[in-house]
Amino acid sequence: MVEYQIKVRGITDERLLDAFRKVERHLFIPGNSCQFAYDDGPLGIGEGQTISQPYIVALMLDLMKIKPEDIVLEIGTGSGYQTALIAELAQRVYSIERILSLAKNAEQLLKKLGYSNIKIQRGDGTVGWTSENESEKDITFDAIVVSAAAPSIPWGLIAQLKEGGRLVLPCGSRYVQDLICVKKEHGKIKKENFGGCQFVPLIGEQGWEK
Repeated sequence: MVEYQIKVRGITDERLLDAFRKVERHLFIPGNSCQFAYDDGPLGIGEGQTISQPYIVALMLDLMKIKPEDIVLEIGTGSGYQTALIAELAQRVYSIERILSLAKNAEQLLKKLGYSNIKIQRGDGTVGWTSENESEKDITFDAIVVSAAAPSIPWGLIAQLKEGGRLVLPCGSRYVQDLICVKKEHGKIKKENFGGCQFVPLIGEQGWEK
C-alpha cells in the first residue's frame, strides 16, 4: 500500500510514510470488508460513513505539514484510522465525531492500541472544539483536517486555526468537491486547490443539514 499507492504518487515525507507503515489499516475496518483494507479505495465503516482511500488520507496529512510539537484538530473521527496516523505525527490530537457509536468504538480501539495523546469528543465538528475545561476554552490548533465535505469553509474552524496554521478539507457540493488547503497568514486566509475528490457530507451548524 505504502510503496505502490502512496509513495509513487509523490508523497515523500518519511515521517508520514513511516506512520502509514506502522498503523495497520485492517484494524479500523469492521466485518468482512477488512480483507480489502489495503486496496486503493474507500470502504464503509457503518452508519453510512467511510474510511477514505489511503492515498487521499496521505495527501491530506502531507498538506498539513504536521510537526512533532503540533496540536492537531480532526473533524470526523470515523473508525479512528486517520486519528492514529495523526497521533504518530503530532504531540496531541483532538478529534470530533458526530455519531456516538463511531466515537465510542474509535476511542476504545485507540486506547487498546496504546495511544495516550488522543482526545475524542462527540459533537458538531463544524463549530470546532468545545469544552468546559478552562485550559481548552480558547484552544487553537497548528493544523486542522476535515474528513467530510463542507459547502464552504466553516468560520468556526478558521477561528481555531493558529497563525501560520493549515486547514485541509474537501469543499463543494454534497456529491463532488475540491480538496482545499487553507493557510492562515497575518490573520488572512489563502486557499489552494488540489483537485477533485468525493467525501460524505459534513453535517452540522456550519455544514450541511442532516
